[in-house]
Amino acid sequence: MKKLLFIALLWLPWHLQAQSEDSKIKITDLLKIKQLNDVSYSKDGKQLMFSVNSIIADKKDEDEYQFSHQLYLFRDSDDAAPRQLTYHEDGASQASWSPDGKQIAFVRKAGDKPQIFLLSLEGGEAMQLTDFQYGANGPQWSPDGKRILFTSGIKLTELLADTVLNPNSEIPAWSYEKPGFFENEQFSKSAGDKADADGSLAEIRRYLDKNEKDNKAKVINQLQFQEEAEVTGNIRLSHVFIVDIDQAGAPRDLTPGFSSARNPVFTPDGNKVIFEANLTEDVHPHRGLETAIYSIEPSGENMVKVLGEEGKSYSSATLSPSGKWLAFQHSPTMEVRIPTLAIMPLNGNKDDIIDVPYDRNKGNFVWSEDEKYLYFTAQSNGGTVLNRLAIKSKAIEQLSDYEYAIGSFDLSGKRLVYTQSSSSNPDELYRATIDFKKNQQLSTFNQEWLADKAISNPERFSFTNDEGQEVEYWVMKPIGFEEGEKYPLLLEIHGGPSAMWGPPQQSMWHEYQYFAARGYGVVYANPRGSGGYGEDFLRGNINNWGEGPANDILTALDKTIALGWADTSKLAITGGSYGGYMVSWILAHDQRFKAACSQRGVYDLTTFFGEGNAWRLVPRYFGGYPWEEEVRPLIQKESPLTYVDQIQTPLIIFHGESDLRTGVIQSEMLYKSLKILDRPVEYVRHPGATHEITRSGNNRQRIDQMLRTYEFFERYLHEEDEQAK
Repeated sequence: MKKLLFIALLWLPWHLQAQSEDSKIKITDLLKIKQLNDVSYSKDGKQLMFSVNSIIADKKDEDEYQFSHQLYLFRDSDDAAPRQLTYHEDGASQASWSPDGKQIAFVRKAGDKPQIFLLSLEGGEAMQLTDFQYGANGPQWSPDGKRILFTSGIKLTELLADTVLNPNSEIPAWSYEKPGFFENEQFSKSAGDKADADGSLAEIRRYLDKNEKDNKAKVINQLQFQEEAEVTGNIRLSHVFIVDIDQAGAPRDLTPGFSSARNPVFTPDGNKVIFEANLTEDVHPHRGLETAIYSIEPSGENMVKVLGEEGKSYSSATLSPSGKWLAFQHSPTMEVRIPTLAIMPLNGNKDDIIDVPYDRNKGNFVWSEDEKYLYFTAQSNGGTVLNRLAIKSKAIEQLSDYEYAIGSFDLSGKRLVYTQSSSSNPDELYRATIDFKKNQQLSTFNQEWLADKAISNPERFSFTNDEGQEVEYWVMKPIGFEEGEKYPLLLEIHGGPSAMWGPPQQSMWHEYQYFAARGYGVVYANPRGSGGYGEDFLRGNINNWGEGPANDILTALDKTIALGWADTSKLAITGGSYGGYMVSWILAHDQRFKAACSQRGVYDLTTFFGEGNAWRLVPRYFGGYPWEEEVRPLIQKESPLTYVDQIQTPLIIFHGESDLRTGVIQSEMLYKSLKILDRPVEYVRHPGATHEITRSGNNRQRIDQMLRTYEFFERYLHEEDEQAK
């Protein structure tokens, strides 16, 4: 017996080692992750619908993978597993229950535009409801189930020429800002003028207009001309439409004119529609940042501004079940602030507004059926927590823990269903009582493939920085960690700059676990300027994007090293967007890293102001513009490119070729500067990729970027080991 035990003990370490190799997170496990969203109870509370975003093989190309959005149904009474409701290759999203719970309206691409489809739960195929030339999004049912609201994005040039939506050939009250013309004079052209390059001035203008229409030229007169993936000379406006379910007529525009409207919803009695829109039609939509809340009758008559004023933005309008109360948020424009949560009677006025102090960014507002509570989520201390506001006392109760991220959720009676991410599982569906007790997992979408996987769970730490602020950070040990051994350590930095990371960070879950599986420790922090810690902390990097946050990040690194297991000769650093900014800043001020990766970053703030569509970060954080005498030195001081000659660390730079949020010239300037300085640098461009490449981009490119990062680190982290051989 002793001999058998001895043999078993000899065999056990080898067996566990082999098993742990098989159980490590692989790069292709990225393709297995499923994300859940759009949780919604039917009105009677008997059924629950939600969407699942999966990654599936491309039928046309064996090397490619596509996202697939499908709807799932869960019957709360029988506790059976959720079942898939839609299977079409074009997917289904933005689903909405009919009031009687017998139908679902959802959005699916038809041709080259999104359209609304209806699906009967009694069986049969989905029926296309809309065939609107501009597309249809965000369906919302009327209480009687006879009509649906939706929104559609329309180019200004299309709206001007549309004889149905603009029958009187009206033009905007705000100036199109085309130089050399008085106001909107350029819109008043004779219909009889023909396009002729050799003709009169009017005919030449017609010829040039046709070139624009045929995409032979992009003429830009607008302030905000950069979208996520392309430059445009046009203005896109969002309108609210209403359509009858019986399709007796074409969709009718409830918000005609030249401003944008969004987020429409019927009042419970069906007599009004509440929506958000620009504060005034007199101000150019790229210059007027104020938004207001309006009401209008379904007939399109009697539009009333419920809330709105100059210099403020009103958003997140959410009606209580009876329509008595309106919850919303308001905040000043062009400032780094946390929006204020407020409630008021729908038929009240500004004097009836009750502000509810809560020093966190808030969203996903859902009223309880009895209107005693308003539930919402908020990013806080590394997690996304579920809270509820008691309407009578105005007290806010935190229901969930910081270790989790609560996503989409809904209420019905005494039940609450929600999606939840954690460090051990990217996403699953759960159920609880409305006080968030008796929690029960309902799905196993990710649990099934994770069953035999080794997971590294982050450990929370904190310290007080030089401003007296508590900074939280998390440390993940490598898979197979053994006391007394030394391991490479990867410092990860978030973007924003107002983003926030924590244990349930869904967007980074796979990357963290992948590097832990490859034998790296991982450390990440929420430095000053991060969200989730209140407005003072959020504003802690005003006029100070570089030195202050870098000190917080490097202190987290120092304290992790002090734990004793990190190999200080094998330190790596990576970050994206503002995290890319911070990587380059740190490399110019700290030479300890063996290898670095900077993704889609900002490196020169003056150039970023011109080429990135997120350019308003410059005046918001630095108080002005690059040409202003008092601002120019600050912007130069806070630009990492100013210190590029101090960067010695081997660096790989990534940027999507269609990324206009930060702009590719940023990375080109950094790369070219380092190349001239003869520093070890490699530059990778991903064709067609936008700023969202690592979150929702082409899956082959997502894998490519992570593998190239790992391979680059391995070149340098183990360089001395290879030389020693």
